[in-house]
This record gives sequence, structure tokens and C-alpha cells, in this order.
Amino acid sequence: MDNTTNAEPVDHGLAERGHHPRLARPHADDEGAILAAEHAAAQLRSAGQPFGVRGKRFDPSSPFYLGVMVSAGVAVTYWAVRVLGSASSVLVLVAAAMFFALGLEPAVSELVNRRLPRWTAVTFVVVVVFAVLGAAVAAAIPPLVQEARHFIEQAPQYLQQAQNHSTLIGRINESFHLQQRITDLIHSSGAPAVGNVVKAGETVVGAVSRVGVVAVLTIYFLADMRRIRATIYRFVPNSRRPRAILIGDEVMAKFGDYVFGNVVTSLIAGAATFVWCSFFGVPYAVLLGAFVAILDLFPYGSTVGGFVVALVALTVSIPVSIATVAFYVVFRLAEDYLLTPKIIGRAVKVPGGVTVVAVMIGAALMGVVGAIMAIPVAAAVQLLVSELLFPRLDES
Repeated sequence: MDNTTNAEPVDHGLAERGHHPRLARPHADDEGAILAAEHAAAQLRSAGQPFGVRGKRFDPSSPFYLGVMVSAGVAVTYWAVRVLGSASSVLVLVAAAMFFALGLEPAVSELVNRRLPRWTAVTFVVVVVFAVLGAAVAAAIPPLVQEARHFIEQAPQYLQQAQNHSTLIGRINESFHLQQRITDLIHSSGAPAVGNVVKAGETVVGAVSRVGVVAVLTIYFLADMRRIRATIYRFVPNSRRPRAILIGDEVMAKFGDYVFGNVVTSLIAGAATFVWCSFFGVPYAVLLGAFVAILDLFPYGSTVGGFVVALVALTVSIPVSIATVAFYVVFRLAEDYLLTPKIIGRAVKVPGGVTVVAVMIGAALMGVVGAIMAIPVAAAVQLLVSELLFPRLDES
């Protein structure tokens, strides 16, 4: 009786072609059962499909498949939450960089639409942004230094007035105990002066490094935005991809329009502050203008900046301080009902109440970055709800 098997002999030359040339070499006969699999792998490989064609899908009704998928889903969710919590500080920087990249993307795409290569458009936009920032800093440093020197020279006089109960500053200090509060704040930590200096230096270095990381990531995201966009849409099933592209592109465009409009309104707020302070002789006009412009990048920041300017205006006179408060009330109304609707209102249509709630939630979750991103995120959620959730509810 012939007990030999009828299986086909394995062509070792063909099996060699299924074994990667830079992995686990040399190839040997003691690899046993995988020789047949390597033989099949070599037959699957082709120029158009270097990794072969996809196999059959698993049976979704199989109990083993369901058990594995449920267990994997629970494990992945658990570790995803752990990883997100551990890397929250890094993810905030990544979110900020993506936010700024989406803000600059409309300018890059506009240049690409004018027949410029994308790398040229990205380089041009980045160079222009850094040139504008550098020019602004260079133009602001001399007057800021001059005003800081003036403030240092006037500090003894302000301190003397604070101790004189017959002056306005003295009466304010007596009512609110400002001098004592400032002294307590300085000495509250109880650390030596050298320790405070070192701690302040570490804070400054950390802030500068984070700004540098965000700037570098923004450039990378901006350069690869086309690939990032395509990768995101690849996660959507092909049958739903066309509508996902329409909605997704609109969401990303809202971020870009909001960033651009927010910068424009902030520059207007800073310029208006400078003109007002210069006209009424309020000291530190350049410094206050830059301060209000930066605060106005955040929702309702010009209101906070206006109160600071009004406090500084007290050094001129009470009527000027009251007039400054009135000026910022009017400017706030003009910004909310004139500037914002004209500049960014067409793209970001979010009700006032939703804006306040979104800013509070964003600030609680991600701090300053969350407050900045809150309004465009709220606009994106509003669009998704109106296009995806409400139609489903109306049909049910």
C-alpha cells in the first residue's frame, strides 16, 4: 500500500520570491509549513498589487468575530483615553498648530489657484507672516522701551501719590488696598528672589519653546494640508464620501475665515486704542494698543482691555477715564454688530448665547487655546447638527 502524500512539491525558487530579501535571511528548508504560504505569496504579488489582493471579509455574525471585536473596542477605547489624558499638553499644541494652519490655508489655496506650486505658495505665505510679525515687533520695541523707561521713572511718583490720601490714586489705594494687595502678591510664594527669577526664566523659556513648536507644526501641517485632507476623507466609506467632502470642506473653511477675520478685528481694536490714547493724552498709547489687540484675539477680550485702559486713564483725569469706558462700550457694540458680521459673520454664524457657552467650555477644557477655538468649533458643530442630525430626526 503506497502511503505517500499526493500534495504538490513546493517550488523553493518561487517561495524565495515570497520571502522579503532584507528580513530573516538566509532562507532555509527548516522553515517548514510557511514555505507553502511563501509560494502562494509569490503568486499573489504583481506590479499593480505588490502586496496581493484583499482576502474575504470575516463573517460578522460569527460569535468569535463579535467577541474579538467587542474586546478590542473596549481595550482600544480604554487605552485611547489613557493616552489622550497623558498627552493632553502635547495635543493642545497640535490642535493650536492645526487651527493656525487652517487659518492660513485659504491664502495658500488662493495662490495655488493662481497657478503657483503649493510649496511656493506655502513658502510665500509663511515668509509674509513672519515678516509682518517681525516688522510689528521691530516697530513696537522702541516706543515700548521708551514707555517702560518712562513708567520706571514715574514709579516713585506713583508710589508717593498712592500714599497721599488727598490724591485720586491715594483714595483708590485707600479704598481697595491696591498697594497691599500687590505686595502680598509679590511675597505670596515665600520663595527667595533668586528662586522667583529662575522660575520666571523657566516660564519664559517654556512659553517660547511652545510657541516655537506650534510655529513649526503649523508650517508642516500647512505644507501637507492636501495629504491630511485626503487621509481624513479616506476614513469615510466610499458611498458617503462625496457628501462628507462637501460638509468637511465647509467646516475647515470656517476655521480659516474665522482666524483671518479675528486678526483683522484685533488690529482694528489695537489701532482704535492707540488713536484714542494719543488724542486724549493717555500714557503708554503703543503699549495699551498692543495689549488690547492681543486681548481682542480672544472672545470679548477688548472689553477686558478697555477696563485696563480706563484705569490707566485715571492718571489723566476722571472724565477721561469715564469717556474711555464709554468709548469701549460703543466699540464693543460696533465690533459685535458691525465689524464681526461684515468680516467673519458670513462664514461663522453662531448665536450670542452659544458663543458665550462655547467659550466657557473651550476655556475649561483647553485653556487659552480652547477659548480661541471655541467659536469656529461651535460653528462646525452647528453645521454638522443641521446637516446630519436634524434631517434624521425630521424623517423619524
